[in-house]
Amino acid sequence: MSSRRSRQSGSSRISDDQIIDLVSKLRQLLPEIRDRRRSDKVPASKVLQETCNYIKNLHKEVDDLSERLSQLLSTIDPDSPEAAIIRSLI
Repeated sequence: MSSRRSRQSGSSRISDDQIIDLVSKLRQLLPEIRDRRRSDKVPASKVLQETCNYIKNLHKEVDDLSERLSQLLSTIDPDSPEAAIIRSLI
């Protein structure tokens, strides 16, 4: 695969070293992988899969929190300073 990549030209191509660096950065961002022992090797495919799952979970959390803020907003005076703060968060 790397020989195929090295034959392709163009600035839009990413090198193997860049992929390795990006996967390493993703490993550091993912709590489930970051907290493992260094001796536990996690394949890049697993890192990418966990990254997708983590992003999906973050989206769900944002949606849930937005819903909770909307519910809270409906229970308070719309002209209050608290309502303004909540509206700024939604």
